Amino acid sequence: MRQPLEDRQVTISRAKFTVDYPAGFMLIAAMNPCPCGYYNHPEKDCMCGPGVVHKYLNRISGPLLDRIDLHVEVTPVSFDELANHQPKEGSKEIRARVVQTRLRQEKRFSFRDGIHCNAQMESSDIRSFCQINETGSNILKTAMDRLGLSARAYDRILKVARTIADLEGAEHIETQHLAEAINFRSLDREGWAGKNKNNI
Repeated sequence: MRQPLEDRQVTISRAKFTVDYPAGFMLIAAMNPCPCGYYNHPEKDCMCGPGVVHKYLNRISGPLLDRIDLHVEVTPVSFDELANHQPKEGSKEIRARVVQTRLRQEKRFSFRDGIHCNAQMESSDIRSFCQINETGSNILKTAMDRLGLSARAYDRILKVARTIADLEGAEHIETQHLAEAINFRSLDREGWAGKNKNNI
C-alpha cells in the first residue's frame, strides 16, 4: 500500500523480470476513534480502559499514516444542526470551485509531463510553488516540533496549504492556509494517542 501511495505505481518483481504498473488512485479510509467509538465524543464518555485507545490507534502504522494527506475528525451531528434549514453552499457551487481550482493547477504544471495537480508535486516543485513567509515558517516549525512530524508530513502540509490557497483563488500561501493544512493532521496530535491534546 505504501509504495503505490508514494510513487503512484506498483512494482512486481520476479526472478527474471520486473514490471511497473501505473497506480494513481485516491485512498479514502474511515475508522472509529477507539473500540467503543466514543473517544473525543462531545457528549458521551469513552468506556475504553487505560492504554486501549493508544493500542487501537497504533494498529495504523506511522509510515502509512504519514502518506495520508487529510485526517478529518468527524463528530456526531446534533439535532439542532439537522433541523437547521438555513441555506448552505450547495454541491453545484462547490463543484464549480473545485473545477476552477483544478484548471488553475493544470495551468501551473502545463510545462511538466505527468503532473496535473498539487498532490503530484515533487520536492523541486514544492520549493517553487509552496513558498511561505516568515510567520508561516515559524508556525510550521512549531507544528513540526510539537507533533513530531516527519519530512514527508512537512511536504504534504505544504501541498495541502497550496491547494487551500488555490480554492480561495489566492496567489500565495497565507498563514491561514497553512494553519488549516496543519489542522488536517489530527491523527498526528498527541490527543489521538490517549494523551492531552496540543492545539496548534
